[in-house]
Parts: sequence; structure tokens; C-alpha cells
Amino acid sequence: MRFLPGLICLLPLLSPLAHAELIDDVNDRGELRIALEANTPPFNFKDDGKLTGFEVELGQLLANELDVRADFVVTESNDLLPGVETGKYDVAINHIAVTANLKDRFDFSEPYGKVDAQLLAKKDEQPRPMVLVQALTDAKPKSSPPVEMAIPFQKGNPAFQASLASAMQRIKADGRLAALTEKWFTAQTTENLK
Repeated sequence: MRFLPGLICLLPLLSPLAHAELIDDVNDRGELRIALEANTPPFNFKDDGKLTGFEVELGQLLANELDVRADFVVTESNDLLPGVETGKYDVAINHIAVTANLKDRFDFSEPYGKVDAQLLAKKDEQPRPMVLVQALTDAKPKSSPPVEMAIPFQKGNPAFQASLASAMQRIKADGRLAALTEKWFTAQTTENLK
């Protein structure tokens, strides 16, 4: 029993070692587990049973940059963020707006785009053409400011955050993000996604 006090003193020193860094887990598995809902075109959806959309292609690019395979997991909205928080998924790429509340719970990638909050369709809503109508009054229509979309992941993973940031910077720098934006969005539906 005389070793017990010594072990108790060492526990605080050992606890950081008990928590593996997310990037190590991703590399060990050889895959990046990406949660999404697959129900909001053009962000992410199924076309003839196959996942597609802007965020699916972005997830593929990020996984390639991290030199791992992209493992997309389709889930419900009520499991999306709790699954990331508990480590069930590594990230969620599901047009998630960066909010103060979420910043308390997660770390985020740098934003990969901005979009008008009104353009994010509801879960079961089919996309429909946007029609802009100018009122015949002097009052200007109210518009909400664009929201930044980013990728949440568990707090306390600085090496993963640095790897993700580096991957995102390469995707932006060589024009792949701009090409994805051009492919999936029009100037009428998004703000500059650079």
C-alpha cells in the first residue's frame, strides 16, 4: 500500500496520454468518418442511391488530402452532432453554421463557405427554383446575414485541427473549392465561397 500515494500523484500526468489525438485515430483506421444527413441538395443527397453533392465531394477532397479514405455515414439530424461529440464520427459535413453555442461544444475547421440562412432547405423539402420579387413599395425586403459553414469535430485535438486546416488551405489555394462551388451552386443562391 505504500505505492498507492505515488500512483495517485502520477495519474494527472498520465491522463493526457490516455486520450489519443483524433488525427492518430484517423490515420490508424485509414479513414475519416464523415457524418451527414444526405437529404439537402445541393449540399448532400442521394441520386439513384448514390451519395453526391457539394459536401460529399468536399469530404472526398479532405480525406484525400489527409491521405485516408472517406467513410460517409448517413445519419439523422438528432445523431449528427452528438455523434461527433462522442467520437462516433470524426467530423460532420452537413452545412453546419458556426454559432457561439456550437463553438462551446466543438472545434471547427475554417469556414468552407457562406450561404444565406434562408436557402438552407428543411429536411424533407424538395429544392425549388428561387424567384426574386421586388415589392412595389419603398421598403426594402429584409434579408438575413449569410452564415458561415464549417466542419465541427471534438474539442482538444490540435494536431487534427492543424491537419484539417492545412488540407482546406490546399483545396482553396489550387482552386478545387472554387470549382466545387461553381459546379454545385449559382451566383443567385450563394455568396462567395472562397
